[in-house]
Amino acid sequence: MERIGIYGGSFNPPHIGHIRAAREAVRELGLTSLFLLPAGEVPGKTPPEGSADAQARLRMLELAVGGCPDLRMSDFDARRERCRTWETVEHFAREYPEAELTVLVGSDQLAKLPGWENVSFVLSRAQIAVARRGLPGEEELIRDKTALLRQMGGRIRVLENPVEPISSTQLRRLLAFGCGWEFLPPGVDGFIRREGLYHVNADWKNLPMDQLEQVVLSLLNPNRIRHVLGCRDTAVALAKRWGADETDAARAGILHDITKALDGPLQLTLCEAYGKMLTDFSRKYPKTLHALTGSLVAERIFGENPQVVSAICHHTTGKAGMNLLETIIYVADYMEPNRDFPGVERLRELAYSDIQAALKLGLEMTLEHLKKQGSEVSPESREALAYCEKRVSK
Repeated sequence: MERIGIYGGSFNPPHIGHIRAAREAVRELGLTSLFLLPAGEVPGKTPPEGSADAQARLRMLELAVGGCPDLRMSDFDARRERCRTWETVEHFAREYPEAELTVLVGSDQLAKLPGWENVSFVLSRAQIAVARRGLPGEEELIRDKTALLRQMGGRIRVLENPVEPISSTQLRRLLAFGCGWEFLPPGVDGFIRREGLYHVNADWKNLPMDQLEQVVLSLLNPNRIRHVLGCRDTAVALAKRWGADETDAARAGILHDITKALDGPLQLTLCEAYGKMLTDFSRKYPKTLHALTGSLVAERIFGENPQVVSAICHHTTGKAGMNLLETIIYVADYMEPNRDFPGVERLRELAYSDIQAALKLGLEMTLEHLKKQGSEVSPESREALAYCEKRVSK
């Protein structure tokens, strides 16, 4: 009996995680063929700016599989305005009426699978194979959702595929920042460069403020946008109050979290790509690196001046002897209007009456919060607070 696999998705772009999961599925499930189907239009998803169209993604997948005979392409989904898995399964059931069908999904899709349109048809016609993604809470999610799907009559297999620390969304960000090429299969990188996909050939240096905001907001997680806009507006207001450069404040405010969407391992990837040496603390706590990597991107990709770059670099930990713009961005990030925690109103009052006192309070609150969490405090934060206390004593 033929065993046919169906692996659909955006593949925007296809990366080494997709291909390794596909090859593991062929091996572990004994598939005769696994069809990869780039989606035309995915319900509920708007293609990100700079993305590849379906035909370009199909071409990248052809390059990515490198002529592997078990992995085959299909443009069935690419030709459709809306992609529905049940229709794809129905198509392959007609094409291979005697075959056993398997739908390959990532663990992130597994969470949504019980709510798929006509899911009962999918479960009746095809086995579901789940590829691990290495996401937080993944094992619990797989356990709970596979149990639910089995109750619904589904046949579920969980693969032991190698996990790659990358997603297409994260990879698009890395490519825009000039790195991440090692996550692309051979041949795909050259195609992306030639076609200028994912902003790899963009010139974003010294953009006017309105264009800068448009680009930055497209690279953030959606749930981060309100905070970033709030920080920008607060930084401008504080710059006006204390006589700092309002343009620098606005640009630092909009850019301060530009790399926040990258997880810890990818922060390290960006630092390595930029040749940045790290402290022991930074390597131990890579999630704190977004201030440093944000400053690197602000300088190298957006061409920002040294004052803006430095303000971004120190907006999380602070440092001893912070200048006015650095102080403003640190405080604005802490108390912008979307922040809500005990003591924030006092911080807001101080920000407009005594900016140095606001900085000192922000540092004290940070250290106290980390202490309660049992987390280690960065040396820069300790030095920044000690400097503030010394200045007050004088």
